[in-house]
Amino acid sequence: MIKSRQKLDKYRIQRRIAEGGFATVFKALDTIEGIHVALKVPHSHLLTTEVLEDFRREVRLAARLDHQNVLPLKNASYIDGHFVIAYALGDETLDDRLRRRMAFTTALNYAEQLLSAVAYAHRHRIIHCDIKPENVILFPEHRLRLADFGIARVAQKTIRASGSGTIGYMAPEQAMGRPSFRSDIFSLGLIFYRIFSGTLPEWPFEWPPPGYAHVRRRLHPDFIHLIERSLDIRPFRRFRDADQMLTAFGRIKNKIKRFHAARTKSNKQTGTNGKRTGRRR
Repeated sequence: MIKSRQKLDKYRIQRRIAEGGFATVFKALDTIEGIHVALKVPHSHLLTTEVLEDFRREVRLAARLDHQNVLPLKNASYIDGHFVIAYALGDETLDDRLRRRMAFTTALNYAEQLLSAVAYAHRHRIIHCDIKPENVILFPEHRLRLADFGIARVAQKTIRASGSGTIGYMAPEQAMGRPSFRSDIFSLGLIFYRIFSGTLPEWPFEWPPPGYAHVRRRLHPDFIHLIERSLDIRPFRRFRDADQMLTAFGRIKNKIKRFHAARTKSNKQTGTNGKRTGRRR
């Protein structure tokens, strides 16, 4: 058991941030650099020799990623019998943020940043395999960073072998052991739909999902179509990867903004009974 005030090499544990089926995340002080970091410590009973070797391979892969929307891996080492992965410490996760009201412009900004992070990974032939709000870390000035590249793949395989884990934001074919770039697209679609509707679609993922009336009021039809395509249960009908999806988003981004601006202006000019409330001429 790792406890508050315990020291792991140069890291002094301050408090537990989160805990899942595979690992616990702690806030810690780097006593050498004098900064706070997030430490992800996988549960020791899951760390077989094979899993540790998988971790070493994936850590090397993740360390090569360099993108403004990818959470940088600061360090990974084996300390006092614990495999410890150190990341920059953010303010909160996207899952935390979605529990409060969010301005449309902020939501659209987060969606674009998340899509950019996954597109970067796909260009480097990396499938994330566990894109979910808990793995999206928010930093000051509305900066978003996607965490657990490569690490998530090892965790998912290990949890499945231990007989636990949940479907969450996983594509149907990935749940059956056949992940691909299109599986990450499905996860992005689920997150986008939750961001703009406040509802998370569930199996059997029939269109339209719950909350669709709210989505139609808020989003341009082209953006709705983009989300619908990403949520098709048939992988071959989705975008082939996040880079293609990002290109499609870029083509309609200005439409999305103009549509929202027009709706906002209309709502300000219309009373609750649907009558115009502007000044008389």
